[in-house]
Amino acid sequence: MSKAPVAPPAHVSGQTVPDFSHSSLPRHVAIVMDGNGRWANARGLKRTEGHRAGEAALMDVIAGAVEAGVEVLSVYAFSTENWKRSPAEVKFLMTYSRDVIARRRDELDSWGVRIVWSGRPIRIWKSVNREFEKAVEQTKHNTGTVLNFCFNYGGQAEIADAAGKIARLAAAGKLNPETVTAETVARYLYHPQLPPVDLFIRSGGERRISNFLLWQASYAELLFLDLPWPEADRLTLWDCLLWFGGRERRFGTAVDRVSPAY
Repeated sequence: MSKAPVAPPAHVSGQTVPDFSHSSLPRHVAIVMDGNGRWANARGLKRTEGHRAGEAALMDVIAGAVEAGVEVLSVYAFSTENWKRSPAEVKFLMTYSRDVIARRRDELDSWGVRIVWSGRPIRIWKSVNREFEKAVEQTKHNTGTVLNFCFNYGGQAEIADAAGKIARLAAAGKLNPETVTAETVARYLYHPQLPPVDLFIRSGGERRISNFLLWQASYAELLFLDLPWPEADRLTLWDCLLWFGGRERRFGTAVDRVSPAY
């Protein structure tokens, strides 16, 4: 029997989640957690200390997503391009991500969070894979916010992997290539059951999407924040959700708003 989830601890300020009933709450929020290294360097610290500080920010933002009722939260933890960083930083990110999942798994489970993982298993340490597998298995029956932990992930790689699956099916005579549509491709993404990204947030001051959820974010609202990730928390997330509620989403349509004649 599944246990009832507990509420995340309150924010240190005592502020509570806003009433989002007056606005449209995004089902799927994607976050590029950028600025850890620059935050640390600006304080005379090593880049790795910024990643450590980013853990507290991540947990508080997840808590805010749970409280707000966000259906899916995707976070960019390690990209397919991050292998280009120094061996020391790559080693740290492998070790630290493994330890974060192991250390925080029970807490996230208690909040009713369901953990899924997106990315390529190749090159990832076996110990990291094991921790992901444990987290996915432990939380698979939870019905709260889905935490899509994107590790060794790239949007182009995901689309290429989907295309490869489709090509193999076509070669085996199990799929007619003449019938392939956008819906076909979507079925072979890593987690086709997850809804498209509604709100795409990037911290750290950069204005680019960096190969994150390219297919899923094709109609997302993009919001770029100047603050570095270690300074973000659930209040930051709630402000972003309120901003999203004021957006007019058209999905390719247009509305005539002819100005009155003077």
